[in-house]
Amino acid sequence: MKNILLLVHDDHGQEARLQAALDITRAVEGHLTCIDVTPYPLIAGDGFGFAETVVILDERESEAKNKSVISERLSREDVSWSWIDAMDEIANAVLDAADLADLIILNRALDGFPMPDMRDIASRIVARASAPVLAVPETLERFELERALVAWDGRPSAAAALRAAVPLLVFAKEVEIFTAQGSDNHIVPEDAAAYLSRHGIAANVRKTDIGKFHADFLISDEAKMFRADYIVMGAYGRGRLRETFGGTTKNLLTKSKFPLLMSH
Repeated sequence: MKNILLLVHDDHGQEARLQAALDITRAVEGHLTCIDVTPYPLIAGDGFGFAETVVILDERESEAKNKSVISERLSREDVSWSWIDAMDEIANAVLDAADLADLIILNRALDGFPMPDMRDIASRIVARASAPVLAVPETLERFELERALVAWDGRPSAAAALRAAVPLLVFAKEVEIFTAQGSDNHIVPEDAAAYLSRHGIAANVRKTDIGKFHADFLISDEAKMFRADYIVMGAYGRGRLRETFGGTTKNLLTKSKFPLLMSH
């Protein structure tokens, strides 16, 4: 995990994204690529030429100022970094820049802030990117690496997320693999723990019955009890920890107080 791709955009979640990116880039001794996305100006008119066309929202000036501020800050940080400017829809721009990324850092959502819709952006990028996505809450002050919870349903997306997380899990002092009991686990959690052990990572397995609870509730509750620094999870798969496009992944992107490391 040497190539970290960070979304730069002047919104309420930028500081949390930037801090997570700096903490991870330092830990893995990697390179931080900042993609500064300026959406196309939003223009309104009646479509028939009878009313004057009006520019409702043009972020070019604010993003130019934002670039100056962030670039100046990065020049004082002890990380290797580079910069990409893009004018496009945010998810499209990030995906276009992500082919050689090992990790993409976004917000999970921006609470009470309608633009941009970070939950939708993160959902689309997770579903289409080959690299894992780290979606952080906008309140994040520092990305800690000591306690990791792996939400395990034994499906390929969970295995992909586990493999992608290894470069971060090696820093953890405690790792828990959390799973719901069921016969549909394609890979049992003990095999996941054995996989991690070959990377020098010790992990405990904890099982529960899913009962009448939704998977996102079980994962969030377990993360709270375990005092997790972040959650590793597959996105948009199936199984007892069930994932649908409108299900667990989106619910956690909406509500989770924990950073989510996701892959599919």
